[in-house]
Amino acid sequence: MLLSAVVFLPMLFALIVALWPNQRTLRPLALGFALIEFALSLGIFYYFDPSSSALQLVERYPWIERFGITYFFGIDGISLWLVILTTFLTPVALLGAWKSIEERVRGFLACVFILEAAMLGTFLAMDAVFFYLFWELSLVPMYFMIGIWGGARRIYATVKFFIFTMVGSVLMLVAIIYMMFLTAEAFGTMSASLLDFYRLDIPFISGQFLSPQTLMFSAFALAFAIKVPVFPLHTWLPDAHVEAPTPGSVILAGVMLKMGTYGFMRWVMPVFPEATVHYAWFFMLIGVIGIIYGALVAMVQPDIKKLVAYSSVSHMGYILIGLFALNEFGVTGGLYQMLNHGISTGALFLLVGMIYERTHSREISRYGGLAGVLPFFTIAFFIVTLSSIAVPMTNGFIGEFLILLGAFQANSVWGYFAVSGVVLGAVYMLWMFKRVFFGPQGELVKDEHHPLHDLSVREMFVLAPMIVLVFWMGLYPSFFLNYSKASLDHFVKNQAHYELAIQSGKEVAQ
Repeated sequence: MLLSAVVFLPMLFALIVALWPNQRTLRPLALGFALIEFALSLGIFYYFDPSSSALQLVERYPWIERFGITYFFGIDGISLWLVILTTFLTPVALLGAWKSIEERVRGFLACVFILEAAMLGTFLAMDAVFFYLFWELSLVPMYFMIGIWGGARRIYATVKFFIFTMVGSVLMLVAIIYMMFLTAEAFGTMSASLLDFYRLDIPFISGQFLSPQTLMFSAFALAFAIKVPVFPLHTWLPDAHVEAPTPGSVILAGVMLKMGTYGFMRWVMPVFPEATVHYAWFFMLIGVIGIIYGALVAMVQPDIKKLVAYSSVSHMGYILIGLFALNEFGVTGGLYQMLNHGISTGALFLLVGMIYERTHSREISRYGGLAGVLPFFTIAFFIVTLSSIAVPMTNGFIGEFLILLGAFQANSVWGYFAVSGVVLGAVYMLWMFKRVFFGPQGELVKDEHHPLHDLSVREMFVLAPMIVLVFWMGLYPSFFLNYSKASLDHFVKNQAHYELAIQSGKEVAQ
């Protein structure tokens, strides 16, 4: 019952904080709950066997037997680190935005915990209907987080976010229902189990878009592509990031976007193998366009938070080309970069939030000379910047290096274009860093009536684990990769006919 506890405990926490009578102890209580959830998720390591590619800690019970819908949770090396990333970033986001949410605190904290539960359920659900329920549930708390606690254009950003994500989700639901009927035809009984979806032999006709597999592939891929988001479906993301409160931006960039790339790995690529191979070039193309386009647009942004948002679009393009390289280097780098992006971009949004709390401005032109008055903040920002541009010995380097190896192995043309994104990323991030920290002193730094103060003890506690992970993941990646190696090897070697075993103790049943 460990996975059920991991998924549903945040729901209980949301109810408790919503009803908690003492406003003064509300934030410490929520932080304590988030740390308990993180500690509980670490308990997965005790039972997890990194040498196995099978689903582990499986919980499977009939729910709606007539339609083959089951309560089905499981975890393997693909989802393990995404679960840990979710439970890790939640307390970090809460502590990092301790003072940024001043109104309706109770409701905001409840939304954070509901969102955490929904994301965890998405990563752990192995039944299509349960997966879809958690996928849709994640929209609701994020909708309110942006719409109630967001910036001046929050309503516009919220509606845009909801419309974009709902369009793709509806098509995915249609595809899920259709595939449940296919299981009834193929196996005699209807099923929504992902393992049964893997067993389906869905007809694919090369060059015919209306072939069943291509249509189902397109429906799932559109939903996940919007969530990533890929070019040109990315336009909701910068608006959502800019208007979202700091914890919302951290969770959105750190975890929610990974729901899309995880969806490609778990649902699209194994269920529709022929369509995946046939259209891999297209996803490599839009991945490369996203890398270069995101970098060029980030370069001209006057708003530092919007710059980080477009850098996120650019970096998610790397993950996409890594996955659709369809080889060991690319897929391994893609999964590792999901974690790296969650750490580095999450830390950037935290740092932007910290400076916004001090200055109430995000305009790069109003900064300048911050290094002279905020030395510790400058050091932290510089380290995270190095991670973002993939400097060796930082986490970003490992992921991007593996992705580029995979891209060159798949097709050297994609590799050359992707490398140009590395150069552009260094240009806009270092140029931004120079202007903000070492440029001529801006009006915000010269303001003697509102002197800036360096990192507080609380902020140091927030940033310390992020910086430790930047170097730990950059210098000792094998610790993280070893837990996923068996699953990724199985994923790559069995693309044409992917199946997952269920491991129960020492017994493995196919």
